[in-house]
Amino acid sequence: MTGLAARPALDTSVWRVTGSPLVAATAPGPLSGAAVAVKDLYAVAGFPLGAGVPAYQREQAAAPRHADAVARLLAAGAHVRGIAQTDEFAYSLTGGNGGFGMPVNPAAPDRIPGGSTSGPAVAVARGEADIGLGTDTAGSIRVPAAYQGLWGIRTTHGRVGTAGLLPLAQSFDTVGWITRDGARLAAVADCLLGTDTSAPAGFVVDPALCVCADPAIAAAVGAAAESLAAEPVAIPVSEGWLAAFRTVQAFEAWANHGEWVAAHPGVLGPAVAQRFAFAATVTAAQVAVAREVLSAAAQTLRSTIGARVLLLPAAATRPPRRAGGQAVWEQARARTLRLTCLASLAGLPALTVPLRSGTGVTAGLCLLGAPGTDRSLIHLALSSVAVPAGVSTHSEDRP
Repeated sequence: MTGLAARPALDTSVWRVTGSPLVAATAPGPLSGAAVAVKDLYAVAGFPLGAGVPAYQREQAAAPRHADAVARLLAAGAHVRGIAQTDEFAYSLTGGNGGFGMPVNPAAPDRIPGGSTSGPAVAVARGEADIGLGTDTAGSIRVPAAYQGLWGIRTTHGRVGTAGLLPLAQSFDTVGWITRDGARLAAVADCLLGTDTSAPAGFVVDPALCVCADPAIAAAVGAAAESLAAEPVAIPVSEGWLAAFRTVQAFEAWANHGEWVAAHPGVLGPAVAQRFAFAATVTAAQVAVAREVLSAAAQTLRSTIGARVLLLPAAATRPPRRAGGQAVWEQARARTLRLTCLASLAGLPALTVPLRSGTGVTAGLCLLGAPGTDRSLIHLALSSVAVPAGVSTHSEDRP
């Protein structure tokens, strides 16, 4: 016996592997001392990619070098605490994983944590990491941030390099990160992003979009919009936008992973397997039509918002109860996708800020900005959005 307390067992629903640190910083910098939980889609030198799928991980060689985003965080003084779990191939928003289970949501233990950046988000919420490096294709930063009372940003599509990142759907995949507070989120942005190409100019809100969410969440977003003097707008969202988004996402997901999935039947959980089964049926002709729809949708959304910031719910519902099961989770996912697909299809930056309603429901306020305004969005939130009553950044305000 050494007299030292035994280390707690690794929570494999959150972490794939950890260290003290797992990877040291490569230089001192503004993020010195910050611990990073890296989503298991980014290459970490010396470790194979896992993508949340044990069978996939076993077939991969160790990465020869870090993904660009990981390398830049290390060069800014941060260290990698560990590689954190993701929903399988990041093709989900629930936070569950067929191989490793579902991590517990620290903000609401009886509710799901949200995905697919589930592991990094829970690690940050539990205080085991300061930064959760993740991705956002259809809401995978925004949903876990909203469900766990965290700050998170989906960056402008293509603004942060994706070298060393395993894709799901390249037309929508973006680098993003989650933190417990806005100041840390801004510090990471200062290290990963260059100068913004433009600055936000005022707030807008579409009441019809807000009512896509549960009443308490819609009311909280409406109250925030009123306190910020947001101008009402009407965005002509079509049912066809989400359908086109899912068609292109599925087509690209199958192009990236379909051959492997087809060669490994039965290794994925039912929900993700079902999505890949649909993806296998999407034709090139269907995708061509869908891309035309998305191009027009992106133009409409960008022109309607202009240089302003659109306020909307980051997720349509509270995190569903764990006991609710797959059917309940899927209903929440479908409702939330109607909101999250907007930033994704237009390649826009989307910031999630914790928001507390008058009924005590903690949700996420999403700030959707023009391309290239990522850093400005964060600083705008720090200076004006996080100050009014109703917005919470403290763990004791979580449900």
